[in-house]
Amino acid sequence: MALKKFRPLTPGQRFKLVSDNDDITHGKPEKSLLVPIKKSGGRDNTGKMTMRYIGGGHKQQYRIIDFKRDKFGVPATVKTIEYDPNRTARIALVVYADGEKRYIVAPNGLKVGQKIVSGKEATPEIGNALFLSDIPLGTAIHNIELRPGQGAIMARSAGSAAQLSARDGKYAIIKMPSGETRMVLITCMATIGTVSNADHNLEISGKAGRSRWQGRRPRTRPVAMNPVDHPMGGGEGRASGGHPRSRTGLPSKGYKTRYPKKASNKYIIERRKK
Repeated sequence: MALKKFRPLTPGQRFKLVSDNDDITHGKPEKSLLVPIKKSGGRDNTGKMTMRYIGGGHKQQYRIIDFKRDKFGVPATVKTIEYDPNRTARIALVVYADGEKRYIVAPNGLKVGQKIVSGKEATPEIGNALFLSDIPLGTAIHNIELRPGQGAIMARSAGSAAQLSARDGKYAIIKMPSGETRMVLITCMATIGTVSNADHNLEISGKAGRSRWQGRRPRTRPVAMNPVDHPMGGGEGRASGGHPRSRTGLPSKGYKTRYPKKASNKYIIERRKK
């Protein structure tokens, strides 16, 4: 995929840089895999605003994604590559040999008409889902499970991929996209390849209105608030705001918030780079 630049016919187009969508092969989603999304506007079940700067935005429908890839040994054909408003990556509609349709997160290089399969019999090719025990060392992987049968929860966003570094007994050692190295059970599954739409982080919306289309409202700077609203608010004139911290008072630069006795610490070999 590539990025599309615009002639500055309007101020909003001067710096606009968006995907040209040349990797998308189909416009309308599969109706049987859609469920409605009700906008919360940042409010909880009592109607109280618990997350600010959320509201508005274009109406969306959720595409049901198969993160488990638990249809073992049944080959599937890629029918379309589609846009998904709920994630940064592209999604692929696959049709299994028995007629069932599912959406998967599309890896980079997946083509329409290509065959994919999951399970023990699968070969380590792009789009195939295998157990970590069967994947060759050094392979780029995504959609990784943290617990067997849980479904993929790691390395799912656009352009992300982890690397299978080694195996030690019942654990696989994986270098995550963040730089963290951790152990995961070899009975967990992962998909071969890198997630599609790798240029997503280079996109520039060009105008504030595009953020509003995505449901993001303008964010007020803490130093512009009053002391009652934020720890960095108040002061005479243009005060710097003091030590950077969150609305609840937690320092926001370098302060460690992870619980030091967390049970999963023993599975982390090396923390992410700062």
